[in-house]
Amino acid sequence: MLSVVVPVYNEREVLPLFVERTRRALDGLGEAYELIAVDDGSTDGSREALDAAADVWPQLRVLRLRRNAGHQAAITAGLAASRGDAVVTIDADLQDPPELIADLVAAARREQVDVVYAVRSRRDVDTAFKRGTARLYYRLMRRIAGTDIQPDAGDFRLMTRPVVDDLLALPERHPVYRLLVPWLGYPSTTVAYEREARAAGRTHYPLGRMLRLGIDSVTSFTASPLRYATWLGLAVSSFSALLAVWAVVARLAGHVVPGWTSVLVAVLFLGSVQLLCVGLLGEYLGRLYAQSQGRPAFYVERPRPGLASDSPVEGALGARLDGPREAQRRVEEAGGGPTARRRG
Repeated sequence: MLSVVVPVYNEREVLPLFVERTRRALDGLGEAYELIAVDDGSTDGSREALDAAADVWPQLRVLRLRRNAGHQAAITAGLAASRGDAVVTIDADLQDPPELIADLVAAARREQVDVVYAVRSRRDVDTAFKRGTARLYYRLMRRIAGTDIQPDAGDFRLMTRPVVDDLLALPERHPVYRLLVPWLGYPSTTVAYEREARAAGRTHYPLGRMLRLGIDSVTSFTASPLRYATWLGLAVSSFSALLAVWAVVARLAGHVVPGWTSVLVAVLFLGSVQLLCVGLLGEYLGRLYAQSQGRPAFYVERPRPGLASDSPVEGALGARLDGPREAQRRVEEAGGGPTARRRG
């Protein structure tokens, strides 16, 4: 089975068109599927629109969050509720075309990979400011997070069940999947597409939320800013030592007033010691932070002889081993607890 997860927040205007295009695309696959729509605390009638669509679309499952938990938390809820051997995440604004899902499935089968990223080849519909900040974001994340993330790849991707299970096993309070998915190190490929304009409604990612995503990406994924304090302390200490030598030479040459040299050297020494101590504290704090994340130190790659049981999107999209998930409990705690609804 193929699962498609779509977070929905105040998308009442675009939902009828999204449902029409997505159902046509998924029915055209000729395979079993489910669409999990996660209502992230909508207040504009999106919930009622989803209920009406579920009445006539048996494969549509509506998952309701009690309050707005955020885009990434809504994706987590959908992943935890998914039952497919492969899971596609997509937004409801139709900037990412649902017709591309067939290409993602085909690429996973053809190249036998676990992750297929939908990469935006053109973003002409976005403003110059958004394109610039997006490039800056990906460049910054690749530098400070140390992860080879795909540029211009958002949350439109296909993941096989092992990838989804590994993501749900991570004890992330504020996950950023565009960083976590490549961090897992699964074999991947890309499918290029041209980003479309929003079909209806207005964007839910203004500048404030973009900044929040950037902050969450840095603070939840790396302790590099803490290490920068150490390097800053070392640099200032070296510079202070040179200034201290210059102050002593100036004192011996008689070019300063009495007492100036001793005050300057004392201030430079104490400032250097403070910065070094802050840097050392940051190093230890960074290790405690990494330990509290509880991420595995490594993953062992599974052997992939031909189309084995762990191959991506098996021909029959066969059954998988169901079981209770600790991730579902975390989602309920973080997002107020989803309540599922199946109609039709």
